[in-house]
Amino acid sequence: MAKEKKGFFQEFKTFIMRGNVIDMAVGVIIGGAFSAIVTALTNQILMPIINVILFAITGGKGLENIYTYLHKALMFDEAGQPLIDAATGLQQIDLANSIYIDWGAFITAIINFLLIALVLFLIVKVINTLREGAAAAKSQYAPLTKDEIRALRHEGKSREEILSAAAEKKAAAEAEAAAAAAAAAAAAPPTAEQLLTEIRDLLKASAPKEKEEEAAPAEPASEESEEPEKTEEPAKE
Repeated sequence: MAKEKKGFFQEFKTFIMRGNVIDMAVGVIIGGAFSAIVTALTNQILMPIINVILFAITGGKGLENIYTYLHKALMFDEAGQPLIDAATGLQQIDLANSIYIDWGAFITAIINFLLIALVLFLIVKVINTLREGAAAAKSQYAPLTKDEIRALRHEGKSREEILSAAAEKKAAAEAEAAAAAAAAAAAAPPTAEQLLTEIRDLLKASAPKEKEEEAAPAEPASEESEEPEKTEEPAKE
């Protein structure tokens, strides 16, 4: 049982100390603080402006008073007389005991979502633009390191001179890499494909010679061999 507890706590410790868990915790904390900034920007700056526009469009009602009543609960005073709203001249409605659809809250939630998404998009776009600009500025001076760039600037070098030094270092690095690749290729044993290519070239070079030898005419046989041998007839008595 003790071994099981020790293994459990060891596994839990390993899980807690993982890098991705710590990064996730930091991201959650920063995300919570960032969401508070976005919510404040939305509710305290953008929503009042939108409410003023909607207030003018709806004739002074605003989004808070857009309801569809399924069941109205009217309000009465202690004497049983209906309570009249002085602003509208209508009997007041008891929202706590009424059944209704709150369109204003629904529309407000949609507007809040769109505003938060828009603000996040703009912030992320600005951050990505700054990162791309920094990466582009850094790539201009590659392969110089930060210390080398700092040393050149400390020497009073201009931007063009630093770019020229970066280009020279890049060209030297490429030449060194090409020389190393050529030396490695020369030292490496031939591959099977290279051997097959050499054999094919040798066969192609020897094929015309064989054809010339086959096409050459055969030498004529000697006349002595062609003439039949003459036999001497015996003399008649």
